[in-house]
Amino acid sequence: MKYLVHMDVNLPGDMAAEDAAKIKATEKAYSQQLQRAGKWPEIWRVVGEYANYSVFDVESHDELHDILQNLPLFPYMDISVVPLAKHPSDVK
Repeated sequence: MKYLVHMDVNLPGDMAAEDAAKIKATEKAYSQQLQRAGKWPEIWRVVGEYANYSVFDVESHDELHDILQNLPLFPYMDISVVPLAKHPSDVK
């Protein structure tokens, strides 16, 4: 099942720079692990924002929920999810 996920990150303004750097590094490692596993095949930055659009390819709604909830930055994100279906005009 594929999903288009929009993640908008809002770190607290009073978060210490060291804490922000640590959580971002942990987030990067987790996301790259998921990318290598094929669960997160695409990630696109939103120009001028601390946000992204990503495509997830997972087995179920529950698996996506678990992945998103385990993101280290999850407590600081606004997330929207759109389930995707293959378009009949797609040549792939």
